[in-house]
Amino acid sequence: MPGVYPFRAIQYRAGSGDVSDLVAPPYDVLDADAKARLLDRNPSNIVGIDLPHVPAKQLGPKEAYESAASSYQNMLATGTLAQRDTPAMFAYRQTFTFEGKSYQRCGMACTIDTVPFGAREGGGVLPHEQTFGGPKEDRLALMRATRCQLSPIFGLYADDDGEGARVVRDAMESRQPDMTADLGDGVTHEVWTIEEGPVTEAFQKALAGQDVFVADGHHRYNTALNYLNDLQKSGPLPQDHPARRTMFVMVSMADPGLAIGPTHRVLGGMANYSMDRFIEASAGLLHVEAIDNDPKAFEKQIEFLADREDTNVFGLYDYATGLCFAGWPAIPDPLEDQFPDKPAAWRLLDVAIVQHLIVEQICQPELNNGDPVRWAFPHTIDEMLALGRGVETGSSIEGGGRPQLAVIVRPTPLDAVRDISRAGELMPQKSTFFYPKLATGFFLNPLA
Repeated sequence: MPGVYPFRAIQYRAGSGDVSDLVAPPYDVLDADAKARLLDRNPSNIVGIDLPHVPAKQLGPKEAYESAASSYQNMLATGTLAQRDTPAMFAYRQTFTFEGKSYQRCGMACTIDTVPFGAREGGGVLPHEQTFGGPKEDRLALMRATRCQLSPIFGLYADDDGEGARVVRDAMESRQPDMTADLGDGVTHEVWTIEEGPVTEAFQKALAGQDVFVADGHHRYNTALNYLNDLQKSGPLPQDHPARRTMFVMVSMADPGLAIGPTHRVLGGMANYSMDRFIEASAGLLHVEAIDNDPKAFEKQIEFLADREDTNVFGLYDYATGLCFAGWPAIPDPLEDQFPDKPAAWRLLDVAIVQHLIVEQICQPELNNGDPVRWAFPHTIDEMLALGRGVETGSSIEGGGRPQLAVIVRPTPLDAVRDISRAGELMPQKSTFFYPKLATGFFLNPLA
């Protein structure tokens, strides 16, 4: 693994107390209304800096980033935000319910060496999914303006012996948390400031030689790399320059609190779509079967059919009629001929088959005159159904348009994330959903 370090974080309220009114969900799950609600609670909420324009899917106006930087500097000047005198790591626990079960996910906020993506001796930083260009431009403009990394990247490490997870959880058992927050979404956030040398050293030892798998925050890590490259182009950069390190919350793959949910696909904007035409176009590529007309039962029905057919099975929901179907490939390993050099673990991902079979071989050429299909990425069946009612969910169709067909997928397995990343392959965009998201605002990483 790249070097792992404590850092002199910038924090609200001297890093202590209840900061529910000051922290926020990450920028990429917020819309204008959510931003306004957070700022109504407290005008100094981090969202005013971290989300300078909405939506953050492309580069915004220059003035938006200048305003964010001005707000950030004003909070530093007034003491609303202040930098720690001494370096620390931060043990971070999130308590939540997911699919009817209670979890506590525990990680450690730290900085790691900012190194290019890819395998390297001693451990590298490994991506697992493709990214979009627009968000990277937005995040880089914000980082240039503020000269600060505002939100952490969610990283995973294999931790085969579980030692990293034990170090983090033991640190939490010794005393009460220093900071807490409740954002009203059913997730309780607790943070412990870890200054003790033996604890930080034990954590560094546990992570030595391990790979960092980016679970969430690919755009943000790309931004950190681009920012560092910009500085290096301007002249020699000291080895201790803060931009050489990037803030992560590192979570062990052995942590019992890891929960992975699906990221479903909603397709829209197809000029010639109807469910009948989709079924006709699927002939020879996809078996399609009508199932019980109950979208809330999709996941159970998918599991039943996957066991019966011994293959990938998808739920299909037609927005025009409200009818439910199941679909599965007509042949085993349907992407083998198209991608013979890809590992089987990649070819058999639900999300890979959706993109390269259902979208690229059926929907795009047969139902949309060869033009790109528009996407949305809801995480739950409720979100998927809400899209059909025109409800704002934060996962609307990219570029606008009506939702037409939902494809319900299973969660990507954790071992697939590890194995595909180590093979140097990238999954399609939005392949994983690690619940819950990390909050922004507990700790900021100054880069100047």
